Amino acid sequence: MTAASGRTGRPPLTEERRAEIRLEIARAAVDLFVTQGVAATTGEQIGQAVGVSARTVWRYFPSKESCVRPLFSAGIDVIAACLRDWPSGQPLEQLFDRTLASEQHFVAGPEQATVGALVRLTRTEPGLRAVWLQTYDEAEPAFARALAERAGLPAEDLRPTIQAAMFNAALRAAVEYYAWRTADAEPDPARAEAELTATMRSALAAAADGLA
Repeated sequence: MTAASGRTGRPPLTEERRAEIRLEIARAAVDLFVTQGVAATTGEQIGQAVGVSARTVWRYFPSKESCVRPLFSAGIDVIAACLRDWPSGQPLEQLFDRTLASEQHFVAGPEQATVGALVRLTRTEPGLRAVWLQTYDEAEPAFARALAERAGLPAEDLRPTIQAAMFNAALRAAVEYYAWRTADAEPDPARAEAELTATMRSALAAAADGLA
């Protein structure tokens, strides 16, 4: 007679826990990139900062530069939801007001300073710049689908596709402008939140003529 077979070892990670690990790796990678540069940072160092092996880091990300992706892409779903719920007649620059008021920010709290430092690095680090631009490139179809849904148009319609491209470019320009202009500023979360919000509103107002 043989004993019944069964699985042993640790249970599989939940999707929520996997997302948390990805974010922890992203934060650790940014800290190392800022303090010692991308070239000097290794997968082993990133893993040690989080308490995981380099093998685990590479299981989640194909390269050290791609480790920062969760910080870049965290707000895409929030922004797409804002676009779907954008009331007819509301100025574009007011699009995120309800989200900001409810504290469901797309770049909030401690992450804001981290993302700001990361965006500044994209000026001098081609690998990070590629990840930054790819994130926006992949966000654009999500924005187009949200705008098409709001207008009752097919997802592949040209108008929401063009609108999404304009909207996407305005967002990226606003975040870059804010990050580069505040490079030497002292990190004050409340003030940073207000300044980023004002920058986003200005950028969206500039794009409003094409999205009205």
